[in-house]
Amino acid sequence: MAAMARALIVGSNRGIGLELSKQLAARGDTVIATCRSSSPELDGLGVEVHTGVDVTERASLDTLAKAVDPGSVDLLVIVAGILERVGLEPLDVEAIRRQFEVNAIGPLQASAALLPTLADNAKIGLVTSRMGSIADNSSGGSYGYRMSKAALNMAGKSLALDLRERGVAVRLLHPGWVQTDMTGGTGHIDAAESAAGLIARLDEFTLETSGSFVHQNGDALPW
Repeated sequence: MAAMARALIVGSNRGIGLELSKQLAARGDTVIATCRSSSPELDGLGVEVHTGVDVTERASLDTLAKAVDPGSVDLLVIVAGILERVGLEPLDVEAIRRQFEVNAIGPLQASAALLPTLADNAKIGLVTSRMGSIADNSSGGSYGYRMSKAALNMAGKSLALDLRERGVAVRLLHPGWVQTDMTGGTGHIDAAESAAGLIARLDEFTLETSGSFVHQNGDALPW
């Protein structure tokens, strides 16, 4: 993205979303940060913050859309997600269902609700995971997380096709294994490094590469 873009980050109160908001604001972009509840770290960035935004609640997304000028957003990044490890025995179907609601249906619903806010030739970044890759699955388990991220990947690919005529490009982004609350701090890289890579991947992609699935380090990932 060119400098001084207007970015809307969904899921910004901590971790990767917070760091994306911080780095984009630091380089001169206008940032609109959203979350269910804010944090001192987010409030300290000096960016526009909208609380009460939940990707599983369409009414909250519609309220957000009305609060943002139509056609003003150059970059929409949806970070919101949850991780609950689900094995086969016992199979926690409710945990699987929760992850589908937040990780797959939520980002699609947010994209649909926020379409009126997007500028011509805007970009959408969906933060997914290589754990949603079928070809890359070599360890099994994590049923709800893997399944929900695979579903998000399919939603993102369809969005890329459906929004092409409008000039809106979509990219599916694996942030790496990041040291955040979600991973219990066990990741390989910190949120700052992950966010820097994600921003680079968002800057570089175009309508021609819309629908691609990439690692924050630039590697193409298999479906």
